[in-house]
Amino acid sequence: MKYGICNLSVIPLRSEANNMATQQSQLLYGELFKILEQRKFFSKIRCLFDDYEGWISNLHFKELSQEQFYELKELKPSYNYDLAHYVHNKNNSLLPVVIGSDLSMAPFLNHQCEASIIPNQHSVVSAAMMYLNATELVGGKTPFGIDSSGLSQMAYKLNGIALKRTPQEQSTQGEALSFIEEAKAGDLVFFDNKDGVIDHVGILLENNYIIHAFGSVRIDRIDHTGIFNIDTNTYTHSVRVIKSIQ
Repeated sequence: MKYGICNLSVIPLRSEANNMATQQSQLLYGELFKILEQRKFFSKIRCLFDDYEGWISNLHFKELSQEQFYELKELKPSYNYDLAHYVHNKNNSLLPVVIGSDLSMAPFLNHQCEASIIPNQHSVVSAAMMYLNATELVGGKTPFGIDSSGLSQMAYKLNGIALKRTPQEQSTQGEALSFIEEAKAGDLVFFDNKDGVIDHVGILLENNYIIHAFGSVRIDRIDHTGIFNIDTNTYTHSVRVIKSIQ
């Protein structure tokens, strides 16, 4: 088994081993992964944080020994809480890093940095609000592009809670609630499509509002039926299940 670490700002995790394949997710600075298969230009990897698999370019990561991987795995995460910050090397060459990057890995990568947070210092809602107005981007996990499950995953990650990557996977976590009246701000609401497949998730706010990624990260009304888009005056998503994540 081979191992690696994301030593760049953000790298795409693709569905197939080519640069034209769909971006399914992203790796942020400091994320660790296992290399499942290695080809000439691409490697299939499994992200340590959420077990999500996909293909990344061999130009986009630093390979680790098994010993290095398990040593780094034991480090306590220190997540950047600025929308965008930077690390620098001994030559003062700057590398931008986005919110949610793990700065505990900087010393190993011979980088210096100043910004970090302590997990659980901020609420899920306040973390989600950092992404407000970000463009909806399939597979995205940053303020410059994010999808619905990327938003929920990052908001919880910044509070020391690991969620899986897709809405379907996330919907298997936590405790189901029977009614929206039982839910509190920060709980997750999942929505399904006409085929009954869970394909969307949002974070509940106070007073029957929800923050989610739909065109952009936005705030809409929600009731027992679903999300009511305040711009179009129509329901856009149907509620499937509400989950409380501890």
